[in-house]
Amino acid sequence: MEMYAEAIKKCRLFMVLPLAVIQRDVLPMAHVQDISKGKYMIMYQDYVDCFGIIVSGKVHILHIYPNGDTSLMNVLGPHQVIGMDLICTRTKISPYYAMSSVPSKVLFIPSDFLFRQGTLDESYRLDILNKLLIMISHDNIKKEYRLAILAQKGLRERIMTYLTMQADKRGSRKIKIPFSRDELASFLCVNRSALSHELSLMQQEGIIRFRKNEFELLE
Repeated sequence: MEMYAEAIKKCRLFMVLPLAVIQRDVLPMAHVQDISKGKYMIMYQDYVDCFGIIVSGKVHILHIYPNGDTSLMNVLGPHQVIGMDLICTRTKISPYYAMSSVPSKVLFIPSDFLFRQGTLDESYRLDILNKLLIMISHDNIKKEYRLAILAQKGLRERIMTYLTMQADKRGSRKIKIPFSRDELASFLCVNRSALSHELSLMQQEGIIRFRKNEFELLE
């Protein structure tokens, strides 16, 4: 159980909590799930009244369309939170899927203790709610950036818009992106082969240099 307490402590939502408080007040209400690769932990239209803290593994947040096409919205890793946006909505109904892209271990915690007085010391509870608001706000800004990327009609324009945003965010023309090639194609809503071909052309033309998920903007 100590491993799970440490995982909660490393999550940005709960950093303010002492380990003793996590072990006494938070862990008893949590349950652990081992989730195999390709398994969905949240489905479209699911009612979600708990959030998950990733202990290990990786989770894809997806839209899946009626024709079977998928669009990658986000990739979450260890100590990040699944479903924090859903628990704050009126209906708690999910508009997306959450899928384990590799074998993952997730701690699920009922959300009601965050919104009910008396479950934690009030100063701790208010600090967690403040962090929750900030994290959701940051996620909303990321969605605005993605809308700006997808508004670009050409493949090269989408690539350059995304890479430029990442470079601006990091203050460097050399960047490491959080996506594999398949993930990047899904995030940009483009064909994987077309993406690889365009990246090769851009490298040949001296626009970018890349190796796997490390990129350098040359222009």
